[in-house]
Amino acid sequence: MKIQLTISDIIKQICPTFTAGLICAKVNNSPYDEFLWEEIKKEIIHTQQKYPLESISKRDTILATRKAYKALGKDPNRYRPSAEALCRRLTKGLGLYKISTLVDLINLVSIRTGYSIGGFDADKINGNLILGVGQEGELFHAIGRGILNIEGLPVYRDMTGPIGTPTSDEERTKLTFDTTRVLIIINGYSGKDGIKEAAEFTVNLLNKYARAYDVETEYVQV
Repeated sequence: MKIQLTISDIIKQICPTFTAGLICAKVNNSPYDEFLWEEIKKEIIHTQQKYPLESISKRDTILATRKAYKALGKDPNRYRPSAEALCRRLTKGLGLYKISTLVDLINLVSIRTGYSIGGFDADKINGNLILGVGQEGELFHAIGRGILNIEGLPVYRDMTGPIGTPTSDEERTKLTFDTTRVLIIINGYSGKDGIKEAAEFTVNLLNKYARAYDVETEYVQV
């Protein structure tokens, strides 16, 4: 895997069990896949039945991410982890946006597992990555939501600047229909248990719906 990830000392301190699952693959993105959406619809029904609104924040993977936010001084009710926001939306009956096959399959993994997952165009990443913490005044154009205050959020940075947090990814490295190489990062603030299974599920979806090849998977632990 050409893109390497380093975990900063502050993340090691606040979450000594943190584990990231990294998947890099060459892919073919598309606007929509009917069979993928059949899987997504089933998962939406399952989520609505299994997780009442008040229970979503207590899912192990989501709760661990929220605890990391609190440890860094960030309010997880105001800046919800993306997996929690997705599940809350579904439980409220608001449905799920159709974005693209790559984004949609990442959302499926996130809904099923509760992990907040970053999806990036690997060719737009400048150098290697470090997982640190957002600073005051650091500029971050969140996808679909404008400027996001990332101070106190866990944040991935390349040599140019921040590219992703568990709440939202950055416009600069977002997935598009032109993306041919994807980097997916599964954020395991709850530890290593479940990360491998989530990564394997993700790779399976990439193979089925994005015609993935040259797939590489790596796990980075504190």
